[in-house]
Amino acid sequence: MNANLKQRDYHKYDWTWNEIVFEGIKAAMVVILLAYFFYRSVWAVLPLSIVGILFFRGECKKKLAKCREELGIQFRECILSVVTSMKAGYAVENAFVESRKDMKLLYGEDSLIYEELEGIRRGLVVNITLEEMLFSLGERSDNEHILQFAQVFAIAKRGGGNLSEIMQSTVNLIGQQIDAKREIQTVLSGRKMEQNVMKGMPFAILLYIGISYPGYFDVLYHNLQGLVIMTVCLVIYLTAYALGDHILLKIAKKME
Repeated sequence: MNANLKQRDYHKYDWTWNEIVFEGIKAAMVVILLAYFFYRSVWAVLPLSIVGILFFRGECKKKLAKCREELGIQFRECILSVVTSMKAGYAVENAFVESRKDMKLLYGEDSLIYEELEGIRRGLVVNITLEEMLFSLGERSDNEHILQFAQVFAIAKRGGGNLSEIMQSTVNLIGQQIDAKREIQTVLSGRKMEQNVMKGMPFAILLYIGISYPGYFDVLYHNLQGLVIMTVCLVIYLTAYALGDHILLKIAKKME
């Protein structure tokens, strides 16, 4: 692949300043929340900043996963546009270039798929094969649907046959997989909502008791015994938090 072609790495999230500020504020609020409820101490913010960093990294992973998912959906629409152009008489390379117009109308010039199609156009100008660029997109995005399409496309182009029909069949199969994944996400969304409620429940209970019975928890703060107890509680809470996310992720992957 030509080194002069700038290509997005979907293993690293391309942050905007607004996103950095917003997620930074969220991470800071998490740290402050934990410091207040578990220690009632400003000094606790320093060691708990590690939790804030881990929270920030977790949000980054979620954004990357969402980014790859959006790219997969947009890629599906792109291939449908390419197949339509090919049936109208365009060569496959020209069909990919022409599909930029449809993707611009559907998703805008700032969309992921438009950026990738522009990269394909520039790559074709410097004589990089379409197969190579599709493989590159599949590997960079770590999207199994795009990689699957790239493999089928390379075999079909080398073997001859009706390329547009093969591409149509492949994109239909990919569409079925995407639809099935959406159904799974719908089923899991209820579980995620329940999990989010459970994550916030301990703080709601502590806040309610603290307001209803002022001074009730004072014995747990600013002394060694209380420090140990609250630290154990914090470890248990964070472990349950991480374990819940891990279980949901495992379930989603097994159901795919």
